[in-house]
Amino acid sequence: MSEPIIKLIDITKTFGEGEAAFQALKGVNMAINEGDFVAIMGASGSGKSTMMNIVGCLDVQTTGSYFFKGVPIESLNVDQRALLRRRYLGFVFQGFNLLPRTSALENVELPLLYRGESPAQRRKLALAALDSVGLVPWADHTPNELSGGQQQRVAIARAIVTEPTVLLADEPTGNLDSERSVEIMELLTQFNKERGITIIMVTHESELAAFAHKIVVFKDGLVERVEQH
Repeated sequence: MSEPIIKLIDITKTFGEGEAAFQALKGVNMAINEGDFVAIMGASGSGKSTMMNIVGCLDVQTTGSYFFKGVPIESLNVDQRALLRRRYLGFVFQGFNLLPRTSALENVELPLLYRGESPAQRRKLALAALDSVGLVPWADHTPNELSGGQQQRVAIARAIVTEPTVLLADEPTGNLDSERSVEIMELLTQFNKERGITIIMVTHESELAAFAHKIVVFKDGLVERVEQH
């Protein structure tokens, strides 16, 4: 059995100090294998978003160990963590986070710009990513010319254009109706199956969590239970 791609050991996270201190995570243990599709569930304040920020190297734990591909993340400096994010991680958020006056194609090109790819290579890879979400005809449209579902497809194309090992999706269907939500979930399932991208998704919706192989339920800063599908 190969080593998990993500391994969390006794992870805690405390915000604030002294009497104002709040412990968002109280000793989380979790392992995620390459190719998994994991849904993270739990009430507001259960710690799931804090955990996602740590896994995404957007924040660091207070105590405990986080291993990514066997590397202890706490041993990396800020620049090294940024490099890990750029090379291995893709992000999809509830609010799409697209640049408003920029075309769909240019939005998708953005991570490649940070990687220093040439303009021709950026365009080629971005068009391929838009093609994979069915949006090449809308490549020149700005976000306000697209529906919510189309905007989230652009956001997914931007997340997968760098061919990440892990895709982190935080409430990716939160702003969409049920029909568009299912379309987005089918798209994520396709990338998981066909490209082997490991997906970790935060959701409140049990119908959407049902697309995952594994459901991890958080409660009061701890993993309450894990359900295999």
